[in-house]
Amino acid sequence: MKKIILKKQEPKELNTAKNYKINYQFELNQAQYEAVMHNDGPALVIAGAGTGKTRTLVYRVSRLIEDNIQPESILLLTFTRRASKEMLRRASMLLDGRCERVSGGTFHSFATNILRRYAELIDYQRNFTIIDQGDSEDAINFVRNRLINEKSKKRFPSKSTLQRIYSLSKNTASTYEGYIEQYFSWFSDYIDEIKNIYELYEDYKKKYNLMDYDDLLINLLKLLKTSNIAI
Repeated sequence: MKKIILKKQEPKELNTAKNYKINYQFELNQAQYEAVMHNDGPALVIAGAGTGKTRTLVYRVSRLIEDNIQPESILLLTFTRRASKEMLRRASMLLDGRCERVSGGTFHSFATNILRRYAELIDYQRNFTIIDQGDSEDAINFVRNRLINEKSKKRFPSKSTLQRIYSLSKNTASTYEGYIEQYFSWFSDYIDEIKNIYELYEDYKKKYNLMDYDDLLINLLKLLKTSNIAI
């Protein structure tokens, strides 16, 4: 995977290698241009504040379409639906109406749509229920109350802390034991109990056909890794 780092710098005119409608080399700085024109496999683009992340994505969509990539085969995912719509709107203004045919949305909505079609392949039913953070905390608390006696509750992690430990360990691809040792070391004596609660929480969701927001992404990854499906 190629690594590209966007930086703040003034765009400068370079030689145009291809007759595009948009002069990408003039409009973008060198790092942005490299990200927009990259064609050889996946690329990891690292960008801080003010480096032109949105601009780069908008121009990349336009460049792909100018290279005769079918708009319907382009997928643009962001963390908010509003951001996705805004990028496609800007791409349409930059190039033309073909950009409006690009598939856009959030990571979670995309994952939900795919999982609704293929949930059986990972042992879920298609009509699974998505639970938010509050519902997730309540489910964890239900399990927690079954395992932890009243005397221990004062010292044991709260439902919100447990939910945070489970969620962040998943999102950082680390074990919750390691995450506790690094960020919640004062709960180290309860690792076995926390592990039991986590396992029961996972069983609870599976039993009642539930997925939390983290599950949507993780289960989509599992589905793509283990099943030969056409998206």
